[in-house]
Amino acid sequence: MDQKRKQPKGKSIEIELKDDEANGTYSNLVMITHSQSEFVFDFISMMPAVPKAKVMKRIIMTPDHAKRLANALNENIRKFEAENGTISTASKDKFDIPFNYRGPKPEA
Repeated sequence: MDQKRKQPKGKSIEIELKDDEANGTYSNLVMITHSQSEFVFDFISMMPAVPKAKVMKRIIMTPDHAKRLANALNENIRKFEAENGTISTASKDKFDIPFNYRGPKPEA
């Protein structure tokens, strides 16, 4: 049974954005792994000609929250493309880098 959770009318959630997180963290690669009970997203920053990449953030989610994230991301991409045109995923700078990733084996 698919249930939708809604906040009762008149109730709001206060969300705090701390100063040290307000600027965000750049990532141009994400490695996704999963188990039966969680999804692990390692957001990585890779720089050209630098042989070592760094995991900038690790986010761990339950499978239902990961699916909600995927749905929200797809919806936002749809809206973005409606306003700005299709996002090209063809990379001009294709690279074959053997990853020596020390985290869980990625399955993306």
